[in-house]
Amino acid sequence: MAIVTLGIDLAKNVFALHGADATGRAVLVRPSVARGKLLELIAALPPCLIGMEACSGAHHWARLFAAHGHTVRLMAPKFVVPYRLSGKSGKNDAADAAAICEAVTRPNMRFVPPKSLEQQSQLLVHRARQGFVQHRTATINRIRGLLSEFGIVLPLKAATVRREALRQLEDLPGWTNTVVGDLLSEVTRLDELIAQYDHHIDQIAKESAPARQLMQLPGVGPTTATALVAMIGRGQEFKCGRQLSAWLGLVPGQYSSGGKQRLGRITKAGDPYLRMLFILGARAVLQSAKNRGDPISRWAVQLEARVGYWKAIVAIAAKNARLCWAVLTRGESFRLPA
Repeated sequence: MAIVTLGIDLAKNVFALHGADATGRAVLVRPSVARGKLLELIAALPPCLIGMEACSGAHHWARLFAAHGHTVRLMAPKFVVPYRLSGKSGKNDAADAAAICEAVTRPNMRFVPPKSLEQQSQLLVHRARQGFVQHRTATINRIRGLLSEFGIVLPLKAATVRREALRQLEDLPGWTNTVVGDLLSEVTRLDELIAQYDHHIDQIAKESAPARQLMQLPGVGPTTATALVAMIGRGQEFKCGRQLSAWLGLVPGQYSSGGKQRLGRITKAGDPYLRMLFILGARAVLQSAKNRGDPISRWAVQLEARVGYWKAIVAIAAKNARLCWAVLTRGESFRLPA
């Protein structure tokens, strides 16, 4: 019978395939397919439903397979694990492909929308910039650690570390002057790179209509807007704004049983970069709310007084995520309530 569902376990060089017919019976089992032969094999198959885990290279393969008429669905790896037949064959590539083939047919499975080339290229800008920021932070901490060996203890503030390290540079003994000077030069170079990538993000935001609409929300700047659009597009995969908040890990985890509702800390699921941006935006909203009189600012101030600073920050971030979903799905600009 013809293949209706195909599960592919992705890898760098060797891929595993498991195809099933309409009854679920395995009709194609290929535990080892070379990278150069994969596209040729998929192109020769009749159009079918292809399931893959959302991992490195998955969006690239999804675009290639879709160009040959196939329907491609990407899933988070943690959702595939329960379908692995561990009792029969354990953990191997063939078992993973069979589990993917089974999971992609589930009616309640949640899928990851394949990203376009434009979305992935924009995400690269964010990933590179974040890498430069982390490298700069590590370099500044390295300067603090080296200077502490000579009795010069500096605070955590980056600007103070730069100023004090530069001021005491000439008094450092031996090769310490050379090492710390080179590290300070590296920090300056990273500052220039980060500023350059900030300009790239601003340019992306100016050219994107959804990003410009998102930037009208309080606490959403060019970085958050462009990252969210590149990650979820118009947000059609989410049924409501709360689903987006849950995907970002901004909702409390539930431990309910026996009719008793028990809510814990936020789940911190999803992409940590996006969650960090929403948290930083919420801090900016709460900081400026005390000087403003609009309904959102009044709600934020009252919330902080009732539940405390950090709980209010998370609540504002979750609310911003829901507002972003509404703006993206409706295609309308945000308007502050009167």
